[in-house]
Amino acid sequence: MKQNVKRLRRRIVVDEYTTISSVWAVPAHFQPGLTDALILAHGAGNDMTNPFLSFVHESLAAEGWLTIKFNFPYKEQGKAAPDPPAKLERAFKAVLIIARQSRLKPRRVFIGGKSMGGRIASHLAAQGEDVAGLVLLGYPLHPPSRPTQLRSVHLKEIACPMLFISGTRDAFCQLTLLEQILKELSTSATLHVVEGADHSFVVPKQLGRTTKDVWQEIVRVTATWLKQV
Repeated sequence: MKQNVKRLRRRIVVDEYTTISSVWAVPAHFQPGLTDALILAHGAGNDMTNPFLSFVHESLAAEGWLTIKFNFPYKEQGKAAPDPPAKLERAFKAVLIIARQSRLKPRRVFIGGKSMGGRIASHLAAQGEDVAGLVLLGYPLHPPSRPTQLRSVHLKEIACPMLFISGTRDAFCQLTLLEQILKELSTSATLHVVEGADHSFVVPKQLGRTTKDVWQEIVRVTATWLKQV
């Protein structure tokens, strides 16, 4: 049963020079200490108001998870170019710390995000951050047209379960490469393929599917995976 969702806005201090915005979607039946949380980060060219990220954020909260989205510092400051990886990681970790320390006290915390946001989440997991799992939406395995420049070495250091959701037309992720990499991992890695979808999960009109159809599929797959984990 879908739950009503309460939205809380919170400023998060990253360091003495940096604060960022976040939105917490709290399901009506949320129980501190008994309900899991999912922190989602945006992609490089967007911020936390991105329609796709917001849809996933709201929909998973309606399914019963505390979901949190936030801005990386460069977007908070109105900049176009992403911050260096270390600064992105510090911001993500600050949100993770606040989530654990908050009065909501989630039982377990999953992390992930769209494209770059998911990649930064995977860096934290590879560095040993204690998280329940990773939700990677459109993981940017390599730059477009450069499949030899893989961003996958650190995945072997991750101990928690991972969910990858990728489209068959994603220029940032050659699926045959991703499938081979996932086979070589020692931890559980699930791949869900969205037929015809590009990196933004847009599908051609001739497939007869709406944007909402695709987004709902992604939410459904993510919710099922979270329950199984």
